[in-house]
Amino acid sequence: MNAHANSPEIGREILAAGYRTNLHDSGEGFPLMMIHGSGPGVTAWANWRLVIPELAKSRRVIAPDMLGFGYSERAVDGQYYQQRWVEHALGVLDALGIEQADLIGNSFGGGLALALAIRHPERVRRLVLMGSVGVSFPITPGLDQVWGYEPSLNNMRKLMDTFAYDRGLVTDELAELRYQASIRPGFQESFAQMFPAPRQRWVDGLASSEADISALPHQTLVIHGREDQVIPLATSLTLADLIVRAQLHVFNQCGHWTQIEHAARFARLVGDFLAEADATSLSSER
Repeated sequence: MNAHANSPEIGREILAAGYRTNLHDSGEGFPLMMIHGSGPGVTAWANWRLVIPELAKSRRVIAPDMLGFGYSERAVDGQYYQQRWVEHALGVLDALGIEQADLIGNSFGGGLALALAIRHPERVRRLVLMGSVGVSFPITPGLDQVWGYEPSLNNMRKLMDTFAYDRGLVTDELAELRYQASIRPGFQESFAQMFPAPRQRWVDGLASSEADISALPHQTLVIHGREDQVIPLATSLTLADLIVRAQLHVFNQCGHWTQIEHAARFARLVGDFLAEADATSLSSER
């Protein structure tokens, strides 16, 4: 990690569930852990950089690179699956001495946040699922393209077009930046081990049972971009239908990048949702 010490994607290193873990930790207040998606070359910072500063004004924001991603350790055996990632996320909370946190999960990260809330409900206060997996669905061509990424600038540009509704966001500079991120030493090797074909099994492997989802007691905010080509809007409609205390917000003219394409509105929406819980906690303490 030292070779990239000046990169904004490097936060601080902790040991979580036995794995060296790079994470960003900013702000003060009730903790919010943000779990990134599974695009090639992804890091927590790349995923959340536009919304961390705003959310950190009123709470402690923790954004780890999940096991096998970014600047966190790789699994020695090359095996990646839902339970291992959930244990890693839980290990982050344990290492930081956090008994309970709010959780935001993006896409792949939403499936992990959902599974963590199901298995350890006492560790989660409120849940935000954004463009989330978590129920089974026929894999989209977009998601198959993401998980099957082979490094080239042209392939990365195509991926960026798939992610974003607003093609104006997909500049040559962004494509080059994300392509370079995807070919850093160890990044593509690790990524290639995670979701080998046939890839429908990984959609199913990140899903939780509908009975477990329906039993969730948490206030949950479900967010989706209407034009998402990676995770279909129908998955969030299903999640919002299953979770008893769920509310659903759909951004129009938005692809899979809600937190980037509508960063200010996303931060406000999430901030207001979590502030309700802050207010409830304060009144109960009086």
